[in-house]
Amino acid sequence: MKAIEIRNKYLNFFKNHGHSVIPSAPVIPENDPSVLFTTAGMQPLVPYLLGQKHPAGTRLTDFQKCVRTNDIDEVGDNRHLTYFEMLGNWSLGDYFKEESIAMSYEFLTKELEIPQEKLSVTCFAGDEDCSRDEVAYAAWRKAGIPDERIYFFGKDDNWWIAGEEGPCGPDTEMFYDTGKEKCSEECNPSCGCGKYVEIWNNVFMEFYKDKNGYSKLSQQNVDTGLGLERMAMLLQGKETPFEIELFAPVMEKLVELQSKDLIQSRRIVAEHLRSSMMIINDGGRPSNVDRGYILRRLLRRMTRHLNKLEINLDELATIIDISIDSLKELYPELDANRNTIKEVIIEEKNKFMKTLQNGEREFEKVANRTKNAGKTVLDTQAVFNLYETYGFPPEMTEELAQEQGLKVDMSDYQRLFEEHQAKSRLGSEQKFKGGLASSGEMETKYHTATHLLNAALKVVLGDHVHQKGSNITAERMRFDFSHGAKMTDEEKQKAEDLVNEYIAKDIPVEKMEMKKEEAISLGAEAMFLDKYGDIVTVYKIGDFSIELCGGPHVERTGELGHFKIKKEEASSSGVRRIKAILE
Repeated sequence: MKAIEIRNKYLNFFKNHGHSVIPSAPVIPENDPSVLFTTAGMQPLVPYLLGQKHPAGTRLTDFQKCVRTNDIDEVGDNRHLTYFEMLGNWSLGDYFKEESIAMSYEFLTKELEIPQEKLSVTCFAGDEDCSRDEVAYAAWRKAGIPDERIYFFGKDDNWWIAGEEGPCGPDTEMFYDTGKEKCSEECNPSCGCGKYVEIWNNVFMEFYKDKNGYSKLSQQNVDTGLGLERMAMLLQGKETPFEIELFAPVMEKLVELQSKDLIQSRRIVAEHLRSSMMIINDGGRPSNVDRGYILRRLLRRMTRHLNKLEINLDELATIIDISIDSLKELYPELDANRNTIKEVIIEEKNKFMKTLQNGEREFEKVANRTKNAGKTVLDTQAVFNLYETYGFPPEMTEELAQEQGLKVDMSDYQRLFEEHQAKSRLGSEQKFKGGLASSGEMETKYHTATHLLNAALKVVLGDHVHQKGSNITAERMRFDFSHGAKMTDEEKQKAEDLVNEYIAKDIPVEKMEMKKEEAISLGAEAMFLDKYGDIVTVYKIGDFSIELCGGPHVERTGELGHFKIKKEEASSSGVRRIKAILE
């Protein structure tokens, strides 16, 4: 069964069970500085899980585009992906455990026709915070899963919470038996031997955790996630996701073009190319910070492995076309943005080739310094710097060192690398903080200020100006917008003065809900129009600003204080960036 068939079956099944189908949010969160990318299906829905009313109702279903970057260096094995799609169904204070489990079982066994004997499930075993999940157990027994295929585990396996604080609760997970031999008599879904593959996770949000412990939520929710690529792999009888139709054409082309047969490199190229295309399509551009750095890292790692396969880099445009053609049924927007995607990727490839040459020169300096000192082992800090600064993987440095009769202390390098990785992951966890950007007083003011700046820039620079992204903290705002030239000092002053004029007028900020078509007819704009459902929230400020938006806003512009532009600079090709503060 192809991925598109699984997605359509899923959405139609839950639609027939009273769920509203809502669109996927982009992989780059709008106005959310707490996370670099959309990492899970629940992330865009956190406000509604906490009690805010969703305009589409209390039963929702969707597919969500996700990017997770903690395991970039693991990509190349037979399972890790940085980009993936999650299918989800949601109950916002509507049905709970029994109905959720009954629908999951029906979808798996009736719609996907998975034999019941292939399914095993896990439930929460209970502890001092929450008792054993007897309700979930009884629901699985009622569905037909026998006791010997129902397992109970603790919080490490069957409890979900985003970050240290937030909504949380027990979950139940569904596993597919691949038919492989058991690794031992104790083999079970938690052992990780590969016999059991997790396919679905239903989270039952009953509690809220804070520094004082757990308390009951006033609204009980269900939050589920089913991995599309993994399900397609299993239903197609494949060993890895790289064999399904989303990757196979690119993998086959790489075999045709390669001079060296390296399966790990082919997987890295195919996976990183797809992830990069999804990020670029949703507005991401390579840079040296935050998500732009992640995109740059993906593209440069992809380029290195094209080199390892000894594929002529002039073939990259053809490889991109094949990948888009493989994905356009799932994501038609890739086809529509084909030229832009190709331009960004090929430009970054060209930049990296220059960096690669500089890195080789740096290696020569390190090698000569080592030999002149009478040593035979490269300084391991230098090896790590080659990786971090020039994108040299340690195996490349090791090969170059061997040619000159030198060695690399890989154990010392690995120590430095793991320290770096631990710091990166800690930073990522800090950015997530529960998946919801702060909506404190200053963040709310800055969020409203982005609307005023957007309107002012249209007056000063022209109607071609559109928001391309923003990043808001309690201390400042950052606003990206479409414009092809550096702003003059006079233009910056005019924009700043105009925003302060809007503030001084103390204009009410009106919140309205309406059909998307009506909002468009009124001239409302949005960064990612396709992500909004049929009913949208519109914020109107006087006669100069009307935007689709889901973020927090002040009631009147007079609450903002004095607006000051601190810096205007390039963000990426055709995109400028303003950094500003409220005083």
